[in-house]
Amino acid sequence: MSNDVEFWARALRQHWGIAASLSRLDGEYDLNFLAEAANGQDYVLKVMRPGCDAGLVDLQIKALEHIAAQAPGLPFPAVIPALDGTALPEIADETGAPRLVWLQERLPGRCYAKSTPKSEDLILKLGRVLGATGRALQRFSHDGLHRRDFKWDLTQAGWIANELDAVTDPARRALLHQIAAGYAAISDDLAGLPRQAIHNDANDYNILVEGDLGERRTISGLIDLGDMCAAPRVCDLAIAGAYVVLDHPKPERALAALVRGYHAANRLTGEEIDLIWPLLRMRLAVSVVNSTLMAIENPGDPYVTVSQAPAWRFLENGAVNGGLMPARLRAACHLPVTDGAQRIHAYLNDHRGEFAQLLGEDLGDAPLGSLSVENSTWPRDPFHLPPDEAARVGEEFGDGIWLGYYNEPRLIYAAPAFRKGPWKASDRRTVHLAVDVFAPAGTTLYAPLSGRVEAVENRDNHLDYGGVVILHHETPEGDPFYTLYGHLEPEVCDRLKPGDPVAQGAAFARLGDPAQNGGWAPHVHFQLALTTDGMENDWPGVGDPDELDLWHGVCPNPAALLNLPDDKVFYRPTDKGAVLQGRRDHFGGNLSLTYDDPVMLVRGWRHHLFDEWGRPYLDAYNNVPHVGHAHPRIRAVAADQLGRMNSNTRYLHPAQTAFAEKLLSKLPDHLQVCFFVNSGTEANELALRLARAHTGVRGMVTPDHGYHGNTTGAIDISAYKFNKPGGPGQPDWVELVEVADDYRGSFRRDDPERARKFADLVDPAIAALEEKGHGVAGFIAETFPSVGGQIIPPKGYLPAVYEKIRAAGGICIADEVQTGLGRLGEYYFGFEHQGALPDIVVLGKPIGNGHPLGVLVTTREIADSFARGPEFFSTFGGSTLSCRIGDEVLDIVDDEGLQDNARLMGNRLIEGLRRIESDFACVGDVRGMGLFLGVELVNSDGSEGTEICGYVKNRMRDHRILIGSEGPRDNILKIRPPLTIEAEDVDMILWALRDVLAEVGDKAPAPVCDHGHHHHHGCGCC
Repeated sequence: MSNDVEFWARALRQHWGIAASLSRLDGEYDLNFLAEAANGQDYVLKVMRPGCDAGLVDLQIKALEHIAAQAPGLPFPAVIPALDGTALPEIADETGAPRLVWLQERLPGRCYAKSTPKSEDLILKLGRVLGATGRALQRFSHDGLHRRDFKWDLTQAGWIANELDAVTDPARRALLHQIAAGYAAISDDLAGLPRQAIHNDANDYNILVEGDLGERRTISGLIDLGDMCAAPRVCDLAIAGAYVVLDHPKPERALAALVRGYHAANRLTGEEIDLIWPLLRMRLAVSVVNSTLMAIENPGDPYVTVSQAPAWRFLENGAVNGGLMPARLRAACHLPVTDGAQRIHAYLNDHRGEFAQLLGEDLGDAPLGSLSVENSTWPRDPFHLPPDEAARVGEEFGDGIWLGYYNEPRLIYAAPAFRKGPWKASDRRTVHLAVDVFAPAGTTLYAPLSGRVEAVENRDNHLDYGGVVILHHETPEGDPFYTLYGHLEPEVCDRLKPGDPVAQGAAFARLGDPAQNGGWAPHVHFQLALTTDGMENDWPGVGDPDELDLWHGVCPNPAALLNLPDDKVFYRPTDKGAVLQGRRDHFGGNLSLTYDDPVMLVRGWRHHLFDEWGRPYLDAYNNVPHVGHAHPRIRAVAADQLGRMNSNTRYLHPAQTAFAEKLLSKLPDHLQVCFFVNSGTEANELALRLARAHTGVRGMVTPDHGYHGNTTGAIDISAYKFNKPGGPGQPDWVELVEVADDYRGSFRRDDPERARKFADLVDPAIAALEEKGHGVAGFIAETFPSVGGQIIPPKGYLPAVYEKIRAAGGICIADEVQTGLGRLGEYYFGFEHQGALPDIVVLGKPIGNGHPLGVLVTTREIADSFARGPEFFSTFGGSTLSCRIGDEVLDIVDDEGLQDNARLMGNRLIEGLRRIESDFACVGDVRGMGLFLGVELVNSDGSEGTEICGYVKNRMRDHRILIGSEGPRDNILKIRPPLTIEAEDVDMILWALRDVLAEVGDKAPAPVCDHGHHHHHGCGCC
């Protein structure tokens, strides 16, 4: 078999008139060349093996031509005819052997197998392409379709039943027998479906994806029709699904997205959808059996067995609920989850008002109480609901009868069993799938309609159901449905057994008390299910907010059985889209939002935040809640003081001096005077006034790209703001100096004199101010520049700068808003790390833990100079409320050991980040101290990786981690969590960042794919 590149390059010029350089692509049987033409177009030249059946090649060519005519927008390669007009000329190779040769355009993109992330949106688009392809091929016919009899035809997959003894592992062999039996059970249904031409091999190497980083990702190619055959269209979908689920972190959701996309382009029936899961598993079974047989024939080929691993990982994944899959896939297509679902809904709706009252009385006037994420603060800790709190849930709604909503996202489901992953911020089941009826313990329950007992149990674990009964019902047409009653007295287990009849209106159970009902305040959890397949007697009473199509279909609103209108008990969270529109309508356009898809957060606890659906997020960004979101001590102090009085510094109050004394105890002795204000911005504005009052001049020196607030004066010294497009520009009385960045600045870490050299850059700035007659009032800097890129200046830099400023008559201002109060772990303030003694220290946001509070601390001498001017007063600065909150924050840092935690967790983070740095070329630098950390992302040439950083920040949000980005080119990840962060959370950050950076690594120029798959014909896909 000739593989002479030059020979086939000449053939390409001779027969197609195309001059191109050729390179070999892999293929199992044929020669395939990537042809890069002089005209800038790329092609794939396919030289078929000697003796190749011309009919099979003609089948592919005709199919491509048919698709191009029927659906020209589909991403299939065009066939390029030869100069003589033929699509498949016969050309003699170097040996004189005739070879069928054809040419097709090369499509852009990389193989799906090598493209990450495999998002549900991308899989949905793949489904649409497959569906449109199936529709386009419905009217395609060719003799070659019906002459095929081969192992990859899924309608002929039963052949593996006679080969299973080749699989020596008994557990795996038993699993394959089970899959084959499931396939046999659907064979009649499959045979009854119409056949048509299908692609038959939409595997992960035959799908091309285009779009990198933040670009919109699309399916750019569906290639290699070498396995085309005639079969039911659902076989095509099942084959694609078999590859989509492999090693996907959420395989069920991935498959649902694929099927939803297919259905949108090519409507499926419920009967077809029910076949997808057994066909998908059978395709994987065929693959592993085939590779096992190949391994026996080729024992020296390691690829054969390696290629089995993803299929076995999926087939043996016990977490995938196959029994629920038909309902899941039907719901994804907005079809009834069972064939009888519509009849059940009609029956319930027609008889609404005629069912027996569950409590023996009309619930139409019963009030509703919301336990939602937005409306309720149950539980205090959304990750822990202790018995004493569970027993009081909803106590604010009284002791009488009241109702809890269906479809309500709640945080009371705090046990780890409700999590769907290893982290506290993993996906979590939050949405209530029942109606609660709260009433006193011992209240009798009456059956709304007749049925028989399906199950009765006592589930006595904390936060479980206690006594629970499931009843089986049927419509007049015989369609089964089920009702569940949870949190009952366990004695129900003595009164009922499975199979017992229960008449409509019959008393059958009583509400349990917290010692009997799983620990909850007395109520009945009343749930409806249209099928129990995949759930049997263990129904989830709470669903994942991202799977509500499924759970609304399986467990719909049971209001009809309570003789209530659906809307009365159906909860609707605040619409994020409406809030976003309201923001656009009523706020300025330059009020920024983080993330391409903004997140709406309604509750917080320590270092986690929750959106309106109860989805948890790890907050690795917000330094304002210094001691954690919703700290109970802060809340108690605020409530206590607001219950007393809240006034200002015009009146004496011990809280003011107590706060000042506590804060001054943390600072050097020369700092003796406090000014309390509302924010770090106001404190920095005040610092400018103090500097000018003390020195009598106005010139300021400050590092480039610094940020000190949003008032006019603060913006004047914030290059981060005044140099932005549309900014006011640099004032004449401000001189900028280079940030002491020893990673990217003028002096690097290999220079032992870099601290002095950076400090020396202040000299010309001082000279310029003096030359312009402004003098030097002072130097202001974030001690560790944050918006400048989480910079840690080399030790000795700040003392050297301060010495120069003081020699010029100025004062030295340390902006510690970002770095103070123990965040650095080893140091309470950043200036301590530098060995510097500032004249003014500014504190902001974190000292109030979210309450508006800022503090300026200075020397008595500077304060006295300022006091010779007009009176200073800030209406809310130093309010009794603010002072008590600030004092409490300082106490909490000490009492809870948060500075030490910042040191320990910071070290854990930095060590992990440095391991990541060594593994990923796009990580240029890891720097920081304690919980003030920066990760500088770079392009392959070392330049600032702005696009990479934006991608990583948004993808970390997809992993439920909130981080920021900073730096002049916005290429530095900023990690500044509340000081409460724990080891588990640090490990989550490191895991997710490694996962996302692996995706970034995938964005390098695409390699030529190796096509080691067991039956590829050489597509030239990448």
